Formats: sequence, structure tokens, C-alpha cells
Amino acid sequence: MLSAQQLEAYITQNLACEYIKVLGDDGTHFESVIVSNAFVGKSMVQQHQLVYSALGDRMRSEIHALSMKTYTPEQWLKQSA
Repeated sequence: MLSAQQLEAYITQNLACEYIKVLGDDGTHFESVIVSNAFVGKSMVQQHQLVYSALGDRMRSEIHALSMKTYTPEQWLKQSA
């Protein structure tokens, strides 16, 4: 069974993140907040595709559901203010 910490590690191995937080305790359903410079200039769909790409085949096998809130660092600063 996959832990939220493992999922965070899988994402950060393939996507540079300024901030990441993944929650989930049943091993297959997760929610996340991900802040990355890689999201600059990308639509929300493109941002989510970057995260899916970072996870690779795990989205098909280990992860049943992943809710994502993705932000650029600038958006994150505004969101946090």
C-alpha cells in the first residue's frame, strides 16, 4: 500500500517542487497541493499532466484517485496571503 509520503517522493523525484503536501491514509486515494516553477505559463490541465507524467505508471496501478491543487510560486504567494 502506498503512503502519502511515498507519493510525495515519487512526484519530487521527477518534478522540481517549491512546496508539496500530499494527504491520504487509505493507500489509494490522495489529495495534494503542489507548487512548481514548471507550472509557469501552463494551463491547469497541462500542470496536472506534468504531475501525472512525474508519477508514470503509478497512476494506472497504485493510485486510484489523486486530487490536485497546482500553483506557480507566484500564485501560491497570492493564495497564502
